[in-house]
Amino acid sequence: MKDFLRRNGIWLLVIALLLSILIGVSSAFMGGNADPLSNLVTTITTPVRNGAAAVGDFFQGVSRYVFHYGEMEQQISDLEEENAQLQEQIRESQEALQENELLRNLLDLRERRRDFVFESAKVTARSNDNWRSTLTLSKGSESGIQEGNCVVTSTGVLVGVVSTVGSHYCELDTVIDTGMEMGGIITRTNAVGVLEGDFSLMQEGKLRLAYLPDEAQLVAGDEVLTSGRGDVYPSGLVVGQVEGVFNDVSGMNRYAVVVPEVNLDTLVEVFVIKEFDIVE
Repeated sequence: MKDFLRRNGIWLLVIALLLSILIGVSSAFMGGNADPLSNLVTTITTPVRNGAAAVGDFFQGVSRYVFHYGEMEQQISDLEEENAQLQEQIRESQEALQENELLRNLLDLRERRRDFVFESAKVTARSNDNWRSTLTLSKGSESGIQEGNCVVTSTGVLVGVVSTVGSHYCELDTVIDTGMEMGGIITRTNAVGVLEGDFSLMQEGKLRLAYLPDEAQLVAGDEVLTSGRGDVYPSGLVVGQVEGVFNDVSGMNRYAVVVPEVNLDTLVEVFVIKEFDIVE
């Protein structure tokens, strides 16, 4: 039976439709009264006609869906492109704001320290192991950079001291490197000491202010600057803040643990102080 319907279904549908049309015409001529045979044919063909109508509605719905899907896909593509453009504009705005802030800071530093001669440089590499903490910069001797030059941020915060110089690059020991050694001073009391790196403190991102006078009064939060003693390094560069004061292993000497102001992990551009006036 299924095979018969599969082979002859289309012909049965055509016959049913013709009978329906014939019955409709007969009904019109007969004032709408059809005989029992007509009623039987109508009863048989109604499900077929309803099915054909349902199929037509289905394909019409599919057609509408396909048409609107194409529109939605285009809208999604347009929105993605617009979002990408907005993200790019945001990135450019952030970069412009950062650059403007850097320039404002640098102008302020130049106003405060007219004696400084700077050379800007990019941080190209970082090294931080158990023994050393260094940065590699994009400028070298061709730009007038020399060993012993101090390196600062745009706000005048000490980053470190140049230790190796090539033609187009240089390497600096950061403020927490074990090779660090320069004079430091507490701004609140003018107590002086020696800023130096320490193996254990370097792992914590800190350094010490050692050789403090017995009468030196320090508290947590005191600001530490470079003292400029020895006329080797500039004075007044911000180093960091005192975290605490401790006694060394002998119990005879005190030292302060200093938390640097600079964030070595986020530095992008720094400034090498090539020249400065010695402050007596």
